[in-house]
Amino acid sequence: MRREQHVDKNPQADIEDIGRALQGDGEAYAHLVRRYEAGIARQMWHFTRDRATRDNLVHDVFVEAYLSLPTYQGKAPFEHWLRRIATRTGYRHWKNEARDRERKTSLELLCSAAIYPERLTPSEAAECAFHMLENLPAKDRLVLTLLHIEEWNVDEIAQCMGWSRALVKVRAYRARRKLRAQLEAEGFGKEPS
Repeated sequence: MRREQHVDKNPQADIEDIGRALQGDGEAYAHLVRRYEAGIARQMWHFTRDRATRDNLVHDVFVEAYLSLPTYQGKAPFEHWLRRIATRTGYRHWKNEARDRERKTSLELLCSAAIYPERLTPSEAAECAFHMLENLPAKDRLVLTLLHIEEWNVDEIAQCMGWSRALVKVRAYRARRKLRAQLEAEGFGKEPS
């Protein structure tokens, strides 16, 4: 693996911009962001191949750097300090992804094994319901959430979303059908063998 050659951008400009940023000059911090954003984006590309996620990680790096700026002592170049923050940010992203995958896998196992919903605790049932709704398209998920969880009526949903009453009813009907099909595919509602 080829390592990127370190190039000092302009240590004096960094020190000046950091000093002004610490005094509340937002434009000075923007200079630092522009100076290092491309390099941090390249580094974050090693942690994700999804552009939107990468952009969020880059944003997180610069937010954390801004909040931590008072702790920067200038013993190493600013870029090194920033890259350490980026590495920790990427590592946290991987840990969160792993935890989310693990949670989703255990939830899928719980829901697929829970053929008899009456055997689930209320908390487990709520997690299964959330998981099932999570797999629906956004509009379907929204209409079912508002109707059955938030307990809004058809008129309230229509007014809030700018939909007609008929559209709310049609979307709710179709969403329930999709959810029913998904539940049946997971084994809910089957008679014991």
